[in-house]
Amino acid sequence: MRATWQYPIGRCHVARNIIGGNRARYLFRSQTHTSFQFTLRVCQLREMGERKGIPMALGLLVMLLFFIASSSHLVRASDDNDDAIFYESFDEDFDGRWIVSDKDDYKGVWKHSKSDGHDDYGLLVSEQARKYAIVKELDVPVSLKDGTVVLQFETRFQNGLECGGAYIKYLQPQESGWKPKEFDNGSPYSIMFGPDKCGATNKVHFIFRHKNPKNGEYVEHHLKYPPSVPSDKLSHVYTAILKPDNELQILIDGEEKKKSNFLSSEDFDPALIPSKTIPDPDDTKPEDWDERAKIPDPSAVKPDDWDEDAPMEILDEEAEKPEGWLDDEPEEIDDPESTKPEDWDDEEDGEWEAPKIDNPKCEAAPGCGEWKRPMKRNPDYKGKWSAPYIDNPSYKGIWKPREIPNPDYFELSKPDFEPIAAIGIEIWTMQDGILFDNILIANDDKIAESYRETTWKPKFTVEKEKQKAEEAAATGSDGIAGFQKKVFDLLYKVADIPFLGNHKDKIYDLIEKGEKQPNLTIGIIVAVVVVFVTIFFRLIFGGKKPKPVVKVEKKTESAEASNNSNGGENEDNNEKEEASNAPRRRTRREN
Repeated sequence: MRATWQYPIGRCHVARNIIGGNRARYLFRSQTHTSFQFTLRVCQLREMGERKGIPMALGLLVMLLFFIASSSHLVRASDDNDDAIFYESFDEDFDGRWIVSDKDDYKGVWKHSKSDGHDDYGLLVSEQARKYAIVKELDVPVSLKDGTVVLQFETRFQNGLECGGAYIKYLQPQESGWKPKEFDNGSPYSIMFGPDKCGATNKVHFIFRHKNPKNGEYVEHHLKYPPSVPSDKLSHVYTAILKPDNELQILIDGEEKKKSNFLSSEDFDPALIPSKTIPDPDDTKPEDWDERAKIPDPSAVKPDDWDEDAPMEILDEEAEKPEGWLDDEPEEIDDPESTKPEDWDDEEDGEWEAPKIDNPKCEAAPGCGEWKRPMKRNPDYKGKWSAPYIDNPSYKGIWKPREIPNPDYFELSKPDFEPIAAIGIEIWTMQDGILFDNILIANDDKIAESYRETTWKPKFTVEKEKQKAEEAAATGSDGIAGFQKKVFDLLYKVADIPFLGNHKDKIYDLIEKGEKQPNLTIGIIVAVVVVFVTIFFRLIFGGKKPKPVVKVEKKTESAEASNNSNGGENEDNNEKEEASNAPRRRTRREN
């Protein structure tokens, strides 16, 4: 009697559901997923063996070969997971594993909460306008000096982000002077990495603290021209890859946004390696040092016909009164249709006067009232005389102190990073709904990529599709909102161009206004293009010199009265606002 195939039918059913489901990568790591693949293969062999009558011994041989092949993959997956030096999925409650700071300033409440629309849990910022601090100690400190180190985590601004941070601090060992229960913004860190947005600030920070070997002081070195923070409510994954050749890569959602070198003065401020020389603090400028490139010509004399008292404007004696000018007609007249209110009390409200309106007779005439000659520019006006400027024969240039050797100068072939002993989140945010998830430290960027594929990408795909559906429903079409999103994403990339650094804040202001009022999208595009083109032409051709401005002072009684009344401007504005809300218009004769 031939041996028959035996394998639990229920397990086959589960394997089919998991392997065929869209959430397999989201729910299971590579090892678990591969084991279900193996189960499914066994089930398929069993069914084929029953249908075609294949002997069980032959089937077992095929299964053994498949198991060997699968085992090698399982070993590799296991090795990959071993490379994950630290991983926090927040699948379990953080209470008892993470330590919340007891400092009085940090009143924000952390919660173990699901990401909106998912079954995946994370660490949630639950209240607005609060400071938050929480820390997780590592079992073994992580060295940043040997090999590649990858720092990665996810954040999601479920309620948007107007003003707040969502960065992580990778802390030095406690011997440097901090305690978990006293964790605050002064706790020493090795690296600070992550998004931060408030006002003109919109960047993904990367800051590292480095000890000067000469003076023992720690200096914070900030990445120049960091990438911008994505402006939506989707899950995003931030990755920093520190390589042994001193290269740093910043990735957002797996896409490289910034590449820099730790030793380059062009990439970090201040530069890691100080300058060899510094200005001598004891050097002083000589008393006879002349920094004036031009001086008034001492031999110049004011011409005899130069009249400094001549006015800038004079009466135009050639002007004639226009024909039809109505000398006897006032510019304003009493409103003939206005009547005194019935409840007007002359004793309480004063003598009533009708409101004024423009004289309709003046509309057809060239003018009304007393005609006066207009003013014209005085051809003899020259202003105050001053001697012309000539080259200064005593000019020595702009004085600078002499350079001396920098006592704090040092050379390095690579940064001397402090190890990472704990992971801390210390932020002050105006928004709630910020969710942290899948915090990873690994020694291979391939491991980080694997985690992105299995933990972040499935969520992001679902959120992106939901966002597209909502935008389509809100606009009534698939194109308009999507186009605007692409436009704003492109404008943020334009703002990140290095040579636009000085104008970055203005461009961000324009973009943020456009995001709040999508109907202004075209106007925002035009404005940014104008800024871009203007800067470009200034860089190529240079700017024009400003024309001299001649200030004219006119002293009139009305101007003096205006100056004297500035102190009561706010009161006048308030009175105007009250008057505009009154049910009728009342006028009072000034006594």
